[in-house]
Amino acid sequence: MSTAKRKYAGDSAGERTLRRRTALLDVALTTMAENRWRTATVDALCRSAKLNKRYFYESFDGLDALADAVIESIAAEVAEAAISGYIPLLDRPVEEQARGAITAVVDILGDDPRKALVLLGGIPATPVTHEKRTAVIASLTAALIAHARTTHDVALEEDSLASTAPAFVIGGSAQAILSWANGDLPITRDQLVDDITALWMALEHSATALARSRLLRPSTEPAT
Repeated sequence: MSTAKRKYAGDSAGERTLRRRTALLDVALTTMAENRWRTATVDALCRSAKLNKRYFYESFDGLDALADAVIESIAAEVAEAAISGYIPLLDRPVEEQARGAITAVVDILGDDPRKALVLLGGIPATPVTHEKRTAVIASLTAALIAHARTTHDVALEEDSLASTAPAFVIGGSAQAILSWANGDLPITRDQLVDDITALWMALEHSATALARSRLLRPSTEPAT
């Protein structure tokens, strides 16, 4: 061979491996979204992906590893979209930043409803997928909390709402997007973005005001 890695049909070995891995991820995503994962087998997935069974193990140790990779890939795509949606708007009002992030996430999950069903819990989960979903929601909540710290008085972090409100926002938004992607929420994509943005801002204003009032409230605890 004239090169260390021979090309086949114009593709390197690495490119072919990536293509096979992508095919398996796509087949697994469909299987999970259609609630057939509990009965999935390596043989069946490889047949659907039109791959020899031996190619499964060049990328994954087993079905749990494949399921984990599916959710990780969606989560990474959603996180990247959200960041790309609001970073260019950091010098703009918070509402515009929120709308940018929400629009980007809704676009990703709306263009491929399978991703919403799998990532946001629209199907029964295996222990592995449930763990991964929980971790994803926790990371999104942490990101929202971190962003809130840049826009509000740091002292407000002393109130429990600093943690409760972001968890409520992420959980509620996830359920709304899931219902819409599943066809249970008969509104347009633009209406969904408008509604979630409006609810984010309403909660942001009310939670901030409530947290501030709590911190200013005189303590009623008896002196010791």
